[in-house]
Amino acid sequence: MKKFYIIAGESSGELHGSNLIKALRNQDNETEFRVWGGDRMKEAGAEVVRDYREMNFMGFSEVLANLSTILDAIRFCKQDIRDYKPDAVVLIDYPGFNMRIAKYVKKLGIPVFYYISPQIWAWKKGRVHQLKKTVDE
Repeated sequence: MKKFYIIAGESSGELHGSNLIKALRNQDNETEFRVWGGDRMKEAGAEVVRDYREMNFMGFSEVLANLSTILDAIRFCKQDIRDYKPDAVVLIDYPGFNMRIAKYVKKLGIPVFYYISPQIWAWKKGRVHQLKKTVDE
């Protein structure tokens, strides 16, 4: 049985994630999914660890005001992935969070897939190189 850990950080990513879960379930109904997502991913058959709306901070001041929450979530996510031991981690957009997780997961030797990659042109130049180093596909 395959196990996937999927992280979506906003509504459109959660929609894509739910569609991915359905497609993978059609190939193998025994596949397990542990996710950071929402209702659509849960309805598709995933176990939701964290609802993406808990981490939906926009703008510098909102991120700064919630920095301890974000750092706690990153620590929790890393530990949860270690404990779950997925066959692969699938990241959907949400680069501020997901790139940190990708780097960590890569060190664990778990394949990392960016299903919907962030908009590269909107990023700092160096992040493109980080994406290449930490993501398998």
